[in-house]
Amino acid sequence: VQLQASGGGLVQAGGSLRLSCAASGSIFSIDDMGWYRQAPGDQRELVATITSDDGTFYADFVKDRFTISRDSAKNTVILQMNGLKPEDTAVYYCNVVSRRAQYYPSYSYWGQGTQVTVSS
Repeated sequence: VQLQASGGGLVQAGGSLRLSCAASGSIFSIDDMGWYRQAPGDQRELVATITSDDGTFYADFVKDRFTISRDSAKNTVILQMNGLKPEDTAVYYCNVVSRRAQYYPSYSYWGQGTQVTVSS
């Protein structure tokens, strides 16, 4: 399974960015999809996740600012980020939990990361 993320960049504080991540390859079904981030010197942390039935979870630091969604027909997960703050600066990674065939175990896959930089 390959994950291709896009949409990062440089934005001023208060601005918006939309991250997208498309999964391809040997996919029978996708369970959870999500976004994580890692700032320099910090551990990778969860930002938001969405389940196969569109249940969502957000880290407290992004609630009411970020929205996660998925297009199951396109195996794509999207993170709409509004009200960005300098402390949101990090490399953002998409994550997908999928299985290659019915009754096969599911595995977790990571995208290559996309840089988000928020200037003050």
